[in-house]
Amino acid sequence: MAALAFTPHIQRPPIPPLSTPTKAPKSRTKTRVSLQPSPTFSDPFVLQLAETLEDSLPSSSSPPLPLQKLRDTSSEALLSTPWPSRKDEPFRFTDTSFIRHSQIHPIPHPPHSSSLSGVSSNTQFPNLVVADGYVVNSVNLSELPNGVFVGSMLELSEVSILKRVSEFVSNSDCGDLFWSINGIGAPDLTVVYVPAGCKVENPVCLRYISVEGCDEGSNELPVSNPRVLVLVERGGEIGIIEEFLGKDGQSRYWANSVLEVMVGEGGKVRHSYIQRQSLNAAHIKWTSVTQEAASTYELVEVSSGGKLSRHNVHIQQLGPETVTDLSSLHLSVSDQTQDLHSRLVMDHPRGYSRQLHKCIVAHSQGQAVFDGNIKVNRYAQQTDAGQLTRSLLLEPRATVNIKPNLQIIADDVKCSHGAAISDLEESQLFYFLARGINLETARKALLFSFGAEVVERLPNPIRKEVESHIRELLDPTLKGSS
Repeated sequence: MAALAFTPHIQRPPIPPLSTPTKAPKSRTKTRVSLQPSPTFSDPFVLQLAETLEDSLPSSSSPPLPLQKLRDTSSEALLSTPWPSRKDEPFRFTDTSFIRHSQIHPIPHPPHSSSLSGVSSNTQFPNLVVADGYVVNSVNLSELPNGVFVGSMLELSEVSILKRVSEFVSNSDCGDLFWSINGIGAPDLTVVYVPAGCKVENPVCLRYISVEGCDEGSNELPVSNPRVLVLVERGGEIGIIEEFLGKDGQSRYWANSVLEVMVGEGGKVRHSYIQRQSLNAAHIKWTSVTQEAASTYELVEVSSGGKLSRHNVHIQQLGPETVTDLSSLHLSVSDQTQDLHSRLVMDHPRGYSRQLHKCIVAHSQGQAVFDGNIKVNRYAQQTDAGQLTRSLLLEPRATVNIKPNLQIIADDVKCSHGAAISDLEESQLFYFLARGINLETARKALLFSFGAEVVERLPNPIRKEVESHIRELLDPTLKGSS
């Protein structure tokens, strides 16, 4: 029988730090924060990794001020941040030893253009290719409206945009160890900027490709740290498609990505996130969103790759009448972990949120984790918040750990949450069999319809590609169980 785990929504207060780390002095021509161990909190492995990442950065020229501020802040944070273990509540069900016990080394330069020859780009949308953390190619960006910028911050010359980027980077600090590792190791900052009142008709596709990787039996783990900042000013609208994949479907690597989104008053961001990494890779991603009054943020996520895949989503509503809509589908078809940790903070009246999480675990050693926290604070009156998680376990010993958590402090609200874990229902299968439809076809129809509620929210033609990929993943499982 499949293993079922349901954790009640009990929140423990955070333990305050016993001391505050001080900023170390800068040294060398390469501007950096010297990582001197703290006697109480330092983790030698983390400090060594941070030093290695800093040494891999180019030293020929000074980085832009926002990027340097990011590196300084991240370096300081790592002085007191240990590597997470299963004893830490946020990682209780997620084992990161796959990364910890590997020989991690950063990728110090972008891949050669010849290594990208077999990688296709979606020419229907404005397209930016980020390979191993470096911006290497773009398609159709000239078709974007006036005032919209999509590209490397190193190529950004508009002073007003640089000032806005600097303001936002200086005030953003919501992540964990992996957030800070990205902040040190990011070789560049990709910027997506939409001016006030501008509505971008076609979505912008960001394709993250992991080129450098090691063989399956190797203990080496190349790490890339792509970082993207999306700034949408008041009344602006844009669609963002993030697609993560590896050039080699079996290679070992670690993609450690961060996306920050700021949606101005009345603005709208439609965010699609597709994760199709190698099944021997580690994929850690942070998505941090701040929404001003009357803004809308929509996330549609389909994650199926990676031996270890974790998505941290942190959203904060900063004004009234703000809309947040989250949909996710996770597939675990191998010995892999699919983990979603989300946190939504609602602080203002008449906020609206919906979260739908679905997962399919189709392997006896597969695992899915969902930790969804929605906090409705005292002044968020007349809030409407809903959360639903549904999981399918198709194999014995397959595991899912879910922790829906709805914290309500306001008293005039409409909030609900629910959770369900099961295999395919016998009554539904019998309905098909009674009409002459074989078992394999019946299971296929039920599985695809289970995920279709999320997949159909993706824009075309990405939706068709994802549907085809899901069929390829699930077909062996369906044939084996028929």
